[in-house]
Amino acid sequence: MLQVGLSLPRSPGGAASCFPVAEDMAEDETTGTGQEMFGSSPVTVVITSEADTWNIDDTSCLGCGQFVDWDRMPDPEQQACVPRDILSKPPKELKKLAREGYWAASRTLRAQVYHQLIQQVSCRLVTPDALVYRDVASRLFGKPSVSSHPLPEFLEGCSMPTYCLNPEGITALKKILICIGNLFPDITYSPILPSLVALLLHYSEDEAQCFENISRLIASNAPHTSYIDQSFLAHQASCMTFGDLANKHCPAAHKLIASTSENVFEVYSEWLSWLFHDLPFNYAIRVFDVYLLEGQKVLYRIALALLKQYRLSVISAELEGTDIKADLQAFVQNIAEHVTVDKLLERAFGIRLFSRKEIWLLQMANRKALMERGITMVQGRQSFHLAVDMQNFSSSIVTAQEMRIIWSWIPERFSLFPPLLLFSTSEDGCSLQRFYTCCEGCEPTVLLLKTTEEEVCGAFLSSDWSERKKSGAMSGFFGTGECFVFTVRPETERYEWVFIKKPELAKAVPRSRQRSPSPSPASLLGSSPDRRGTSSNHLAVPTPQRKSRLSPFLAIRHFLLPSKTASMFMSGSQEGIIIGGGGGQALSLDASLLWGRTEHCETFDNPPLCQENFKVQLLEVWGFQN
Repeated sequence: MLQVGLSLPRSPGGAASCFPVAEDMAEDETTGTGQEMFGSSPVTVVITSEADTWNIDDTSCLGCGQFVDWDRMPDPEQQACVPRDILSKPPKELKKLAREGYWAASRTLRAQVYHQLIQQVSCRLVTPDALVYRDVASRLFGKPSVSSHPLPEFLEGCSMPTYCLNPEGITALKKILICIGNLFPDITYSPILPSLVALLLHYSEDEAQCFENISRLIASNAPHTSYIDQSFLAHQASCMTFGDLANKHCPAAHKLIASTSENVFEVYSEWLSWLFHDLPFNYAIRVFDVYLLEGQKVLYRIALALLKQYRLSVISAELEGTDIKADLQAFVQNIAEHVTVDKLLERAFGIRLFSRKEIWLLQMANRKALMERGITMVQGRQSFHLAVDMQNFSSSIVTAQEMRIIWSWIPERFSLFPPLLLFSTSEDGCSLQRFYTCCEGCEPTVLLLKTTEEEVCGAFLSSDWSERKKSGAMSGFFGTGECFVFTVRPETERYEWVFIKKPELAKAVPRSRQRSPSPSPASLLGSSPDRRGTSSNHLAVPTPQRKSRLSPFLAIRHFLLPSKTASMFMSGSQEGIIIGGGGGQALSLDASLLWGRTEHCETFDNPPLCQENFKVQLLEVWGFQN
């Protein structure tokens, strides 16, 4: 009789020691919720009232469906017609069928589709298969002298949903995870892995087939595509990427979370758990259907749809004093009370994200920022606080609470670092040259200004102001689609690049083509904004300039834009600065930094950010303390 260790108490030498399952069960005999927690401290097992100890040997490969508790398994969904040649359909048509739920019509069909799709996944040349599993399982579990086996250290602190698996299925789940730890030593953290193995086991002929299929997903090497994060660094980067997407695509929900949570990132760090831990089985398996065909991008879409649905279902006033992280989890667990799985997926696919490559670039940028913060590929889980320090923050323009809201808008990889004051007219004087001197070499920056009418507005600027020098005498526009403008007082609102809301209008550039740079005005500001309130000069007709370096994510060179005037982010010369262009300027300041003008512009589709012609009372520029 062999036992699978559920918890991993540390020995003085740091190695994980074995911990028999039955000892945990003696502490809690209640029938449970179908999930476990892996960790380094003793954990109560709440899967079944029976002792969590079963025979494990090298012959326990059961037939398809034998891992399932059929009393808990939902009935197949009824479909009008399932094409007989469904397995031979081209990928695009299979994607459509998966989204519409055709796999749900037959358990056998779903099992066949899963195996075929995963066998087509591009993966590393040397990837463990079913034969390797049988050999390793025989060596690990076929020795009567070994009484228990530790779970892999990469599962420490990870939950293990078991969905509709029976005791034999839960044993198979643990065996497969132990073999993964044995054959994939580079995996250091992967909270999603137990859920994916558990879901696959519902539709696998035996343990070996399930192992081979999950191994192919682990070893996938398709460009700009990933299925399973395998380190804490990669996991955190995915969470940051989701936070960035939520910031852009779910502004109402993001604003609600930012106003009720001290640490927005902590809330978003649970996004994968919403999908493969909290969702009921009949929802999670439909997510898995499309995930196999579309990769991680589809998970972002569905989690964003959950976030939008949550915002529609809650009343802001009722959340005061509420743990919003726990409230979101409870909402997802009871999602059937709010929306059907078909409607949820329909809303998810209505969310228009940028290309898979563009999202991959964002994730790589987030990984780089985490590495700068000291996160490595090999370390385990750790927590760090990402919020603005309320006690130490001091600005002459905004309060700490207002700055926290602004900080919640900026890309996650920059909000890892606290704000650092670079320039202030109250300390550095009203000098454009001094402005450039203080700000050059810093990327990105946040510009804040207060008018003499006590209005407060500003901009997040993604690129270094030194980029203006690359245009020579003709001061061209530079920056990326991550730039945005905002108002703080009298109202708090953000205005992003127009293509954030309509990414389908900004088509990705084919690899074989080169993108011309952003447009450049013939002159920046021919004269200062009129101090008596008359109209200031508009941008001249754009003329091409030579290329300049742009940040990787949402760089204009990645897109074929229908209008060049919708990509005028920032520009500077000796006459002044402009933020946002095309039909007007979102924000322009003269060389004295005392007079400015704001108008609607095509780049951000914003209204005037304050009184159209204004006098500056105070101006500050904030960078990021690395």
